[in-house]
Amino acid sequence: MRIIDTISQGPLAYSQALALQEQLAAAIVSGQAEETLLLVEHPAIYTIGRGGKVSNYLDPNLAVERVNRGGDVTWHGPGQMVGYPLVNLGHRGRDLHSWLRFLEEVLIDLLALFRIVAYRQSGATGVWTDQGKIAFIGIGVRRWVSMHGFSLNVCPDLRAFQHINPCGIKGCPVTSMTREAAAPPSMDEVRLELKKMFAPLMNKRLPKSAQGLC
Repeated sequence: MRIIDTISQGPLAYSQALALQEQLAAAIVSGQAEETLLLVEHPAIYTIGRGGKVSNYLDPNLAVERVNRGGDVTWHGPGQMVGYPLVNLGHRGRDLHSWLRFLEEVLIDLLALFRIVAYRQSGATGVWTDQGKIAFIGIGVRRWVSMHGFSLNVCPDLRAFQHINPCGIKGCPVTSMTREAAAPPSMDEVRLELKKMFAPLMNKRLPKSAQGLC
């Protein structure tokens, strides 16, 4: 798996990241590109998934972009690490439930490296701590190549979440690594650890099958 890291180059507009995902997904489907983890940080933007409800905007004047992923409304912005894994699930079991659980697992393991205890919550995709939701997941699939992915609150301004019901959950508490860790890590530290662990854990939990088809 190759990793395209745009965070170190500065924020990448959401529309640009989406266009890059579309390009990579098409290339992976055609066999012209390898699986890719795209790591980005976005300028502030609210997005909402295919089935998301406008009633989850708490500010009627909020500008929200509707996108082709699962999940409800969320926020992306500075201090949040966003990961878009472009992975050929046609070669890795064709199981979206397992893919979601893997994304949760890798984030839980990543947080554990920084001594943050995190876990799944039944019926609510994503990752939580005792203080609230710390990571968000929403996926899409194109011919069994995954798109969209996850966002992890490293050091964002959490007040941005006050304008929405995050993920459609009323009163949802939201937290960050800065708030949770005794020694808050930098974005660079978090990104480096994720880059080291993502592909090995994916190959362990969702190994490739020679019989898989696009």
